[in-house]
Amino acid sequence: MAKDIENVKAKESTAKEKEVKSQRILRQVSEYGQVIIADQVFAIIAGIAAMEVEGVSSMADGITRELIAKLGIKNLSKGVKVEVADEKISVYMALNIAFGYNIPSVCYKVQDRVKAMIENMTGLQVIDVNVKVAGVVTA
Repeated sequence: MAKDIENVKAKESTAKEKEVKSQRILRQVSEYGQVIIADQVFAIIAGIAAMEVEGVSSMADGITRELIAKLGIKNLSKGVKVEVADEKISVYMALNIAFGYNIPSVCYKVQDRVKAMIENMTGLQVIDVNVKVAGVVTA
């Protein structure tokens, strides 16, 4: 019984540590407290920004604009990896491009859009946005 209680406490402690690691303290506001943004928020911003670019058909995991409307925004973080270090962000994402669009041009627009949106919304610097074209999709 005592071992079971210790195991539960250990699991709770590990879960809390993982939750803390997946969040970033952006600024300490002296009298009001802290502003904390979970890593997943950066990935969601990147996913939304990428899907707004003309020529992007879907995220590489098959999330399309129609599915986003049905499933919700949270699914946009799939196919996006974000690393945060010293208040600088690196983004890695995989996309499917619509057939007929210039792939490098669409990717450059995605990079610009993702960088601008994350920097505008969080105030943190995006040092790179790496785009992998996973496929080309016909309409």
